[in-house]
Amino acid sequence: MDIRLSLVALDCPDPLALAGFYRDLTGWPVGHVSDDWVELDAGDGVTIACQKVEDFSPPVWPGSQHPQQLHLDFDVDDLDEGEAHVLKVGAIKTDEQPKPQSWRVFLDPAGHPFCLVLAD
Repeated sequence: MDIRLSLVALDCPDPLALAGFYRDLTGWPVGHVSDDWVELDAGDGVTIACQKVEDFSPPVWPGSQHPQQLHLDFDVDDLDEGEAHVLKVGAIKTDEQPKPQSWRVFLDPAGHPFCLVLAD
């Protein structure tokens, strides 16, 4: 049996806006669009989907009051260049940075944590 990850769905208040952020972050094109669901397709079988949730409450990182439950990691060759890019497209750098020489934590516009990881 071959099991492969094909899609990660992120809850949010505005799917089109959040998909626009991840489009600008990754360069992946927007695919399917509906009122409550927008997909970005990397072209290699992986999709990031943004789904509308009424009364969305963003996770809080670090902390457990509203835990993250899931986050995305993006590999980069240069953390400083990657950081400049994600900040330019609208990410927020978190105050808590456990290993800033290896990986850095940011929040997307809906408040989901994601990391830039120094590629091996």
